[in-house]
Amino acid sequence: MTDQRGGVVDESCVLTEGPWTHRFIGANGTRFHVVEAGTGPMVLFLHGFPEHWWAWHQILPAVADAGFRAVAVDLRGYGASDKPPRGYDGYTLAADIAGLIRALGERSATLVGSGVGGMVAWTVASFHSSLVRRLVVLGAPHPLRLRAAIFADPRGQFAASTPALKFQLPRYEHVLTRDGAAAVGEILHRWGGPRWVAGSDFEAYAQRYREAMRIPQAAFCALEGYRWAFRSVLRLHGYRFVRLMQKPLVTPTLQLHGALDVASLPRTALGSGRYVVAPYEWRLLDEVGHFPHLEAPELVLGEILRWAKT
Repeated sequence: MTDQRGGVVDESCVLTEGPWTHRFIGANGTRFHVVEAGTGPMVLFLHGFPEHWWAWHQILPAVADAGFRAVAVDLRGYGASDKPPRGYDGYTLAADIAGLIRALGERSATLVGSGVGGMVAWTVASFHSSLVRRLVVLGAPHPLRLRAAIFADPRGQFAASTPALKFQLPRYEHVLTRDGAAAVGEILHRWGGPRWVAGSDFEAYAQRYREAMRIPQAAFCALEGYRWAFRSVLRLHGYRFVRLMQKPLVTPTLQLHGALDVASLPRTALGSGRYVVAPYEWRLLDEVGHFPHLEAPELVLGEILRWAKT
């Protein structure tokens, strides 16, 4: 596999130098690439699709400077983390993060997740509540809210989920990586808020994510999580997941959502608080799409620090 300049695309493309340290940590039988800065209580960042750890590069150093141990991870199958052919179900992804918190020597962490990473964060807080001190989710409805809305809101969330339905097609990963992963840039453009998409930084972001998605097996692994989410609806495995997720969350939760999010609609996300019995806050972000951490990083940073310090 080659990039647009003819060179091989490998995991080194995500090992960007900066005010952080790159490490590889074993957890849940998998090797994860993590990026770390600062000392103090841990704040663990989980990226979404089609991203990798770089999604948090602006926020990570600032959180470290505020007195926290800030850690961003490449989720299973992304970036420089391992890319096994299996393990993209909700149970395993949650166990990955639970194992990672322990492997990093912590008893608990504030968990911050965006998009797919936010869905994983909801699940970790549900299945491994003792490990999650506080929770911040961006652009991510509670998994049961999303599942219900896909069926109950055909003109809304079901229509918004149409791109993810295409991910069910066999070998769609080849479509995703064709022409220098042009489809990744198209997804970012479609899901991002207009102000961010029109900004001077957008093309540089898109190029980074297009390159990382062309790491061998990364596109296949990224799509497997979506495939499990849809296929599990009709399987006992998925029924058990739904039943376990109905357990009320006891973790204080802050939910930030872009008012212009066309991937996970605000009206879908709005009902997520019904699953939280701990302190819960909802904030709708004006003029922001599916990527609040990139579109309004200073605002998101302030909210994360406020919630983590409470």
